[in-house]
Amino acid sequence: MKPKIIKTKADYKAALARIEELFDAAPGTPEGDELELLATLVDLYETKTFPIDLPDPVTAIRFRMEQQGLKPKDLVPFIGSASKVSEVLSGRRSLSLSMIRTLATDFGIPAEVLLQKPGAKLDLNSPALQGHRFPISEMLKRGWFAGFHGTLAEAREQLEDLLAAFAAPLGIDALKPALNRQHVRSGSRMDPYALAAWRIRVSNVAMRESLPPYRKGAITHDFLRELVRLSYLDAGPKLAKEFLNKTGIHFIVEQHLPKTFLDGAALKLPDGSPVVALTLRHDRLDNFWFTLCHELAHITLHLDKDDIDTFYDDLADGGDDKYEKEADKLASEALLPQERWTKAGLSRHYSAGAVRAFAEALRISPAIPAGRIRFEKKNYTILKELVGAKKVRSMFAK
Repeated sequence: MKPKIIKTKADYKAALARIEELFDAAPGTPEGDELELLATLVDLYETKTFPIDLPDPVTAIRFRMEQQGLKPKDLVPFIGSASKVSEVLSGRRSLSLSMIRTLATDFGIPAEVLLQKPGAKLDLNSPALQGHRFPISEMLKRGWFAGFHGTLAEAREQLEDLLAAFAAPLGIDALKPALNRQHVRSGSRMDPYALAAWRIRVSNVAMRESLPPYRKGAITHDFLRELVRLSYLDAGPKLAKEFLNKTGIHFIVEQHLPKTFLDGAALKLPDGSPVVALTLRHDRLDNFWFTLCHELAHITLHLDKDDIDTFYDDLADGGDDKYEKEADKLASEALLPQERWTKAGLSRHYSAGAVRAFAEALRISPAIPAGRIRFEKKNYTILKELVGAKKVRSMFAK
């Protein structure tokens, strides 16, 4: 036969038959050259048509052990403990990324073999491999890694495992720092890895709560006005949590992480239930009530309707886009109805006594109108005695 590119099974069988005829041909002869060419063509066809699967990770590990004459105890430095070695070799435990990294670097097994799963690929930009960019020290200090009591150095050694466990309730994709369905309001550059960590923490805490189902559209203007009236009471912020929980809305207080500049956020859990999370970055009653109403506005105006699942808010920023303007407008109207506010004229002529009288008439905290005046005048030195400084955080101290 005349050698040619093998494209079909018939071509393949014909080439194999001809190779068998030429098997004893001497090198350097025309028959020998034909044999070498056919062998190359067959090899190309077989590689393309019958690819050899990579060995599974356990088979690869056992093969390397056999090559080097190693016993299971010799794998402890690579895998972590005798029990982990036993579980890995028996197939009861999957390899963690930290194990894979060590086995690939120090034990000489290709990472693509160790990472082998149906359809799996080695993604150097995966969240776990970018783990060093998360604020691990702060997360450890706050006790966010459940069950881990080691040092920072030990945490870094087990980083992939710790992050995977931390994100497990939401799925590993939760570690991705930037998703299209998130909206950030901030005049500062927020650290996306710190934001992702904070969001996971808030979600984990919320998912431990058992609340009645949330009904979309439950947050109306009347609902917000009823909530704001709780501000009249000394324990208003704590009562607000109970009020929201009874409607199926999770309310979480979680201090912001460095480089996030967060006042609050509105987000959805995997089951669709909404979460309002506040950082109390500014420990004042006026800030508490405005931020709370702003995040609730995002839920009813946007999360209930649009394809967005998280709003992060630094309320010191102007927020010029439509989402923030809409949330600001609804929050402001719920806190202080514009008609009553305009009629009172406090923006032009105010005094502590006038502010208190106005608040008493509306049965709300004087911190709310005092905060509005300070914002409109861009003067945060006035009415300091009315805004409830250092009155909120202590209510939610853990």
